[in-house]
Amino acid sequence: MPAAARPRPRLLYVTDLAYPARGRRYCDEDIDLTARLRTDFDLALCHPRDAAALMDGFDAVVVRNSGPVLHYQETYDAFRAKATALGTRVYNPLHGRGDMAGKQYLLDLTAAGLPVIPTVDRAADLGQLPEAAEYVVKPKAGADSIGLEFVPYERLAGLSYGGILVQPRIDFRYEVSFYFVDDRFQYALHAPDPERRWVLEPYDATEADLAFARRFVDWNTLDHGIQRVDACRTPDGELLLVELEDLNPYLSLDRVAEEVRDRFVAEMTRSLHDFLQA
Repeated sequence: MPAAARPRPRLLYVTDLAYPARGRRYCDEDIDLTARLRTDFDLALCHPRDAAALMDGFDAVVVRNSGPVLHYQETYDAFRAKATALGTRVYNPLHGRGDMAGKQYLLDLTAAGLPVIPTVDRAADLGQLPEAAEYVVKPKAGADSIGLEFVPYERLAGLSYGGILVQPRIDFRYEVSFYFVDDRFQYALHAPDPERRWVLEPYDATEADLAFARRFVDWNTLDHGIQRVDACRTPDGELLLVELEDLNPYLSLDRVAEEVRDRFVAEMTRSLHDFLQA
């Protein structure tokens, strides 16, 4: 008798299809991506608030365009706690050191002397920041520019510290993002106009650019998963890290050529199979 067919892996795909992202359509990206992933997986979509209740019947939970966690922090914390207690596989794995764990990594990378926008979280450390016309103040638990404001230096000393980060407002030429599956570079996109940060175009990354981005991917130590390294190009040509997104990075797949999109899905599929077998 022929051997029984091996069951297809079952994935719970977490997304907020109704999240009103500025300049992006989360729903379109996840509808297209899940349609492609169904070639290899049995797959169901759910809202992030429902993930903890539904995940028991699946081989892994894939967290994608689920929106800023701060909108459902208590629910997300409960999901993490349950997944950890049960040993549920979560993709990306929950030990990420980037945005998944908050913005502490910006302080850690600053202290380590890596090429990141200088960041402090105490009034006593303001002198470590370079001079700037304005400074960026944002919540440590923030996301998607929520709570961000620009203030002059003379206001910084009077702020209430403990839950905020302070950075110089960088005069940059453009922003650029590098997209990885596991440790494999997939594509890069940039916003030529700093005032239109989500009008993205394909970017031809140099070896130096990729060395910059890989430095942060290596630092994060995620064996599996999707990461986006966001950087800005300063007037003197230097790249500085803006964000290391390892929780639910929007992929802007509608901005890349069809063959690049096909290759990304193939790499994500491979990564998921490897992750399930690890």
